[in-house]
Amino acid sequence: MHNVLIIDDSDINLTLIKALVLKLGDCSPTLFDHPVAALEWCRSNVPDLVIVDYMMPDMDGLKFISAFRALHGRNEIPVLMITANDQKDIRYDALLGGANDFLTKPIDRVEFSARVRNMLSLRTGQKYLADRAEHLSSLVEERTAEIRDREKELIFRISRAAEFRDPETGAHIQRMAHYSQIIALGLDLSIAQQKLILEAAPMHDVGKIGIPDYILLKPGKLTPEEFEVMKGHARLGQELLKDSRSEVIQAGAEVAISHHEKYDGTGYPHGLKGHQIPLFGRIVAVADVFDALTSERPYKRAWSLDDACKYLEDGRGKHFDPMCVEAFLAGWEHVLDIRQRFCDEEMPQI
Repeated sequence: MHNVLIIDDSDINLTLIKALVLKLGDCSPTLFDHPVAALEWCRSNVPDLVIVDYMMPDMDGLKFISAFRALHGRNEIPVLMITANDQKDIRYDALLGGANDFLTKPIDRVEFSARVRNMLSLRTGQKYLADRAEHLSSLVEERTAEIRDREKELIFRISRAAEFRDPETGAHIQRMAHYSQIIALGLDLSIAQQKLILEAAPMHDVGKIGIPDYILLKPGKLTPEEFEVMKGHARLGQELLKDSRSEVIQAGAEVAISHHEKYDGTGYPHGLKGHQIPLFGRIVAVADVFDALTSERPYKRAWSLDDACKYLEDGRGKHFDPMCVEAFLAGWEHVLDIRQRFCDEEMPQI
């Protein structure tokens, strides 16, 4: 059903045009004898065709068309202007101002029917294309979401593959990823950046997949030579992840190479200092160390929360970015919630 807006200050003309429109079928005419009231109606209603007279009080047809076109989403709606035979200059101005076609007085019924049908057919095509574009956009969003979900699953499984060769658990990578998100929130990073670090942080130790078992699984303290090999996991992680077209995996590569750097420049592998260290690396450093300290492992007992917090406080400006420590501690209620949600016995998906 097409909604046809008819505007004319003459009741006789309104009645005539309404009757002609109804004869076309599948049309619902909306009548106004004053253009200002019609324009106000158009602010919340979208007609399929506008039929407007030129000579009207307060606002002529040209001004109405200009104001109508200025409304959001009204640029493509067909407009049919009614003029007198001797008003060619007006018709030229109307064409330039946004009218699509004209009828001359007195109205010829056959010409009226043909022109209106053509303009309604144009509007039907416009609506079809708009619906089609919206449908395709929805499909693209749906498929993109599916790809992102598969990407997240693959990243999680890759991260778990590295953890399987380490005494740490799948719940560890979940906790430290969510801790990282808490810090990002405390630093006022955008929602997109918060989500990005949540998805990228689990890849921080993916390079451990390339460390020999006799070093990775050694129960005692590593020798200096063995520790040098262990430190290589940061570079290996970056090598595995770099050059990806995925924004998440690119962020994972950044985290892998930088999360063992220390704020005072004594970390590895590059000895970066302060803000030379990528922000995601500084964030993950706090999240990873806190969870490692507060988790029980075959080679150590878990630290108390108070002792772990004191370690972070003591490490401000040395091991850790002070702002990241502050953001982490400011989100303490969320930290406790994450510890409860992601226990070592459970391994829920991000």
